[in-house]
Amino acid sequence: MGARREGWWRGLALLALAPLALIADCGDPGAVHLREDGPRRLTATVIDVVDGDTIEVRLEDGTVEDVRYIGVDTPESVDPDEPVQCFAHRAARANAALVSGRDVSLRFDAERRDDYGRLLAYVYVGGRLVNAALLRRGLARTLTIAPNDSLAYRFARLAAAAGRAGRGLWGACR
Repeated sequence: MGARREGWWRGLALLALAPLALIADCGDPGAVHLREDGPRRLTATVIDVVDGDTIEVRLEDGTVEDVRYIGVDTPESVDPDEPVQCFAHRAARANAALVSGRDVSLRFDAERRDDYGRLLAYVYVGGRLVNAALLRRGLARTLTIAPNDSLAYRFARLAAAAGRAGRGLWGACR
C-alpha cells in the first residue's frame, strides 16, 4: 500500500497541467501541424515557385508557407543586390516544370524551419524526390546542414555523377 501512495502527487500534477497543454495548441491552426513533434509528412499544393530551391505552398489547412528544399542549393536569381548566377533561371524553370500547381508531399528531417522561418523539406511529386531530380540534372549543388542530413550521402553521389557527366551547371558554369 505504501508504494501506491508515494507517487500520488505526480498524477495530480499531470491532471492539473492537462488544460494548459490544450490551451497551448489552440493558437494558429498551422502551428499544430508544424510542431517539431508533429507529423513527419504533410501534403500541400504549390502556389508559386520562388526559385530553383524554394517554393510557396498552401497546406491542407489553408496555411501558406515558404518551403526551402533540404540538401540542395541552386544558383541564386532573386537577390536584387546580386547579379543572377549562372544557370539560375534554368534551375528555376526546371523546378517550376516539376512542381508548379501540383500537389506535393513534404517530408521533414530533424529541424522543420530555417533561420528565415521557411519550412525545410524533402519535396515529392508522386514518387519522385524533387531535391534529387535537381541534383541528377546538374541544376543544383549539395548543401548539407546538420541535423537535416539524412539524405546527404545519396545527394553527394547524385551531384558527383552530374559533375562527372558535365550535366547542367557543371558543364556551363565556371
